[in-house]
Amino acid sequence: MITSRPTSVLNRAVAIAVLLLAAFATGPVPLAAQEMEELKQIELTDKQVAGFIAAQKDLQPLSSKLLEGGDKPDDALKGELDAIAKKHGFDSFLDMEIVGANISIVLDGLDRKTGAYTDPVEKMKLELENIKTDASIPEDDKKLVIEDLNQEIAAAKPLQFQSNIEVVKKFQPELEKLTVDGAGESQPEDGAAPGKPEEKN
Repeated sequence: MITSRPTSVLNRAVAIAVLLLAAFATGPVPLAAQEMEELKQIELTDKQVAGFIAAQKDLQPLSSKLLEGGDKPDDALKGELDAIAKKHGFDSFLDMEIVGANISIVLDGLDRKTGAYTDPVEKMKLELENIKTDASIPEDDKKLVIEDLNQEIAAAKPLQFQSNIEVVKKFQPELEKLTVDGAGESQPEDGAAPGKPEEKN
């Protein structure tokens, strides 16, 4: 029950901002909690989201370097990242990270089947209530999870720009493909293997 909890909104925001690649699959990116709490919300445009998606192909070869560099990439890597970001219409890699984080906030609240949006903060509050009443979780574990969730709820902020929902929804299939590919879980929702249709005797 506890291990199946989705990654926190803030961790997902940081992970998606750092590439939507291997970093998304291998766990939280080493970024200080204070930096995550100060995540800047911006009003997204179609151009920004399209640029973010297009940049992933160029960033793919640098994913291992990014993981090795952690939260302090060297100057040469920073230069490469900034060059890629500028190629796709951003002022800097940091600018692109902020766009990625804002995309993630929306994706985290979107229902993949219905397209309905629930604010991630509200989702965490609902999850907290469900955990409190779940008798199958040992009390010691429950206490730790409740404490963790309360901290996440206190740090997280509701979606500032409602217009971002419609912008992200336009690109939802492409964005979800990036997160799935980055996590190494390229199975689509219906369970069929990508690329090849299932063969039946």
